Amino acid sequence: MSLGLRVFIAWFLLAGVGTLLFYNSIINQLPSSMRQASEEVLVDSSHLLAELSALHWDSGFAPGSPFSEALARYRQRPLQALIWSREKSQTELVVYITDHQGKVLFHPEPSLIGEDFSDWRDVALTLRGEYGARTTRIDPEDESTSYMYVAAPIMGSEGLLGVLSIGQPTASLQPFITLANAHFWQRGGLILLTALLLGGGIAYWLTHSIRRLVNYVERVRNGERASLPVMGEPELDRLAQATEAMREEIDGKAYVENYVHTLTHEMKSPLSAIRGAAELLQESDLPEAARQRFTRNIDAESARLQRLIDRLLSLASVEKRQHLDSIEPLDLRALLNQELQAKQSLISRKHLQIELQVSAQLQLQAERFLLEQALSNLLDNAIDFTPAGGRILISAEATAEKQIRISILNEGPAVPDYAIERVFERFYSLPRPDSQRKSTGLGLSLVHEVAQLHRGRVQLCNVPDQGVRVDLVLPREQLDKAPPARRHQDS
Repeated sequence: MSLGLRVFIAWFLLAGVGTLLFYNSIINQLPSSMRQASEEVLVDSSHLLAELSALHWDSGFAPGSPFSEALARYRQRPLQALIWSREKSQTELVVYITDHQGKVLFHPEPSLIGEDFSDWRDVALTLRGEYGARTTRIDPEDESTSYMYVAAPIMGSEGLLGVLSIGQPTASLQPFITLANAHFWQRGGLILLTALLLGGGIAYWLTHSIRRLVNYVERVRNGERASLPVMGEPELDRLAQATEAMREEIDGKAYVENYVHTLTHEMKSPLSAIRGAAELLQESDLPEAARQRFTRNIDAESARLQRLIDRLLSLASVEKRQHLDSIEPLDLRALLNQELQAKQSLISRKHLQIELQVSAQLQLQAERFLLEQALSNLLDNAIDFTPAGGRILISAEATAEKQIRISILNEGPAVPDYAIERVFERFYSLPRPDSQRKSTGLGLSLVHEVAQLHRGRVQLCNVPDQGVRVDLVLPREQLDKAPPARRHQDS
């Protein structure tokens, strides 16, 4: 399980359990809180009605009395009260009156008049001068039949006259409790969702730098060129710097070891030829013609060694780079004309036909020096493998993927299938058709490295009845110091 997922799950559990416990405690307290608020209203109402009933004490509370008639009209009064989202259409308060001994003087149920209520908690406590209240179920098994009663003393000039108790069904509070529960859970869900989104953001923030460092290490492990990521945390920044230093040290050792091995192998042939020619030149009876031939061999092999070293230095300078240094817009047609002009003597010597099919408006962003080297090596390769009097077609076009494809098609023998996948390897070379000699094997390898630095690619293929084509594909626009896709692996 990833670190980010563990952080998110931990946050989810904390936020989810915390929200659940918080809202559960609120919802559990909600019914009692609403009953307390309702009880406070009943207290005020009971004392108000107690004062009014004291005015009617002498006239009594029998049916037909002013007090009895007023309460009867109250119970029949139609209501159209929209309380938030609930409509109240009927009255629900119950009022009864007892004398100072607890005997019922007035009750909405006539059958209860004359009953002894002195044992009911609301009446008993009020008669003792205390706060009297009770909750009673009409059906002991059904909580929804509960009534809340609050009593108040009826005082006269001679002292306590009786008790007035006012009741309200608790069922009238349930719609408000249900509505409040729904609102609480809705708000709780929104808060939980917000907390989860925040937790996801925190998990991403905590693991983003780690993921960047892991991606960098994986790309380096896969042989890719990768720029060292900038870390926002000092600890991770030090780790990244240490990783980069370790990579450079390991790459440097492997690079030197590989180059020493391959360079030694490639230098054996020209050095052996030079040594053999030098030994023969030491013979005193060597004919002059042979002496000149061996001298030319020494000169040719020395030049070959010089080319090998120069190409090797150029390739090494490109291979060790992780990004482009100087990007500028380049006119591709002008650049190709420049390289063709530089090779005009070679083209004329072999009487080659050059056909250039490149639009004058075709431009791309690249590092001029590297692209010049790549095009020069591709043209050298095409010229070497094109027979005398042959044709070389150079074309370029923009693709739908915002890339430029530069194609060089030269007449000549096809590349063997076994060599197509190896032509871009360092020091791999095929014999030239006219001389059967091999080159340094570094030109196409340099082209491959330049293509990667530009986030592009290069590929070679045989074209039946036409020759060999090399395609160099580069993005039209470069991201400054962007790392390439994948570094070439030596065999």
